[in-house]
Amino acid sequence: MTDTSNWVVIARSFAADIHTVWDMWADPAKFAQWYGPKGMTIPVAEMDVTVGGTRKICMEMKMPERTMTMWFTGAYTQIEAPNRLVYTESMCDADGNIMSPASMGMPAGTPDVTEVIVELQEIDGKTHMTMTQKGVPAGSPGEGGWNQAFDKLAALFA
Repeated sequence: MTDTSNWVVIARSFAADIHTVWDMWADPAKFAQWYGPKGMTIPVAEMDVTVGGTRKICMEMKMPERTMTMWFTGAYTQIEAPNRLVYTESMCDADGNIMSPASMGMPAGTPDVTEVIVELQEIDGKTHMTMTQKGVPAGSPGEGGWNQAFDKLAALFA
C-alpha cells in the first residue's frame, strides 16, 4: 500500500465546526446516520474509538427480493481528536471474522486490510476534511460509495 497515486483521496468542506464533524466519525449513533452509499443503512455500528479499539460495521440494503449486507471490521491506530483519525478496515462476517476480498467477489489484488485516514481542519467556521483510503483504487466503486456517504453527511449540516 505504498503506491499513493492509486489511493482514494477525497476532500470535502462541511458547514459545521470541527467538533461536530469529529463526532460524526467518532460517535456510533451519529456515524450510522450518514455512512454508506445511498440506499444503504447501518444497523450495526460498534466502535471503540480508542487506540487499539475495534470497530465492526454492517451496511445493509433492503430490496424486494432480498436483503444485502456487507460487514467491515478494523482497529483504530491513531486518534488525535478532533483533527486525525486512522483505522484499518477489512471485510468480515457478522461475527467479525475477516474474509478475503476474493471470497466476496472483489477484484484480484484487493488487499485484505486497508487503512482509512481522516484529517480535519477548521477554517472560518467550516470543517475541511481529507479522507484517504490506502488500498482502494481511485475511481473504483469504493470511491463512489465514499462520495455518496459524504453527500449524506453534508446534507445533515444543510
